[in-house]
Order: sequence, then C-alpha cells, then structure tokens
Amino acid sequence: MDEPFYKDGLHFECQRCSGCCRFDSGYVFLSHADLDRLAAKLSLTQDEFLEKYCVKVDIGGTFRISLIEKENFDCIFWRDGGCAVYDARPLQCRSFPFWAPYLESKEDWDSLASSCPGVNKGKLHTREEIEEWLARRKMENLITI
Repeated sequence: MDEPFYKDGLHFECQRCSGCCRFDSGYVFLSHADLDRLAAKLSLTQDEFLEKYCVKVDIGGTFRISLIEKENFDCIFWRDGGCAVYDARPLQCRSFPFWAPYLESKEDWDSLASSCPGVNKGKLHTREEIEEWLARRKMENLITI
C-alpha cells in the first residue's frame, strides 16, 4: 500500500482569519454528540436548539441537520471576531482542515492554502493525528431524519 503524502505530517496552525466560518455558503452538519454539546453549552433543550439554530437539508433524499447561516453566509455562531461556542463547536469545525478531500493528494492540500492561510504554517501535525481526525469524521454519527 502506498504511503499517504502526509506520511511525515503536515504543518497547520489556525491564523484566526475566520475564513472557514464566514463569507461562503456551506453546511455544518451535526452529529448527535455535537447537538448534545451545543445545546448544553447554550442551556437549551435539543428541540429548542434545533428550532433556533438549525435547518433540515436534503442531500439526495437523505435529510441532515445543519447549522443555519446569517444572511451574509457567516456561521450563526460567528461573533465579534470568533466563535461564540468555540469549546463546544461541531467535530466538522474542530477537525478542519484535516478532511478527506484535502488529504487525497499534496496538490489538494496545497490548493487549500489559497483560502486558508494556516495551511503549511505552524505546528507539525503527525500522520497519526491526521488519521485520528479522519477516523473520527468517518465514525461520526450525523443526524439524519
């Protein structure tokens, strides 16, 4: 089996630009664990959280739950230069940029640098760390309805 291009690790350090949280439309799909954490953080029931902060999204006939966006496409929790629920943020957010599509090739990883200034900078993340993020995402039990 071929070694992944990141066999020696990858450098990444968040530059706090908020580019992954703002400006472009996108989905932040929630798992059951994410919903538990976020509702508890905001002292809401799960139903209250879902009603106030989520939308049902049709993904090819399967419906998933995503955080809603503001009119300008900012995440609903982006405020005053940062994430208002940072310590409870969804796994999708915590695992960025170690997502499978960016780790298929060196070219895919390097292309992410055009929108994420933390790519190829800062801390070296080991192959083991990267593969742990990938495994956690793969095992994630996303909410489907």
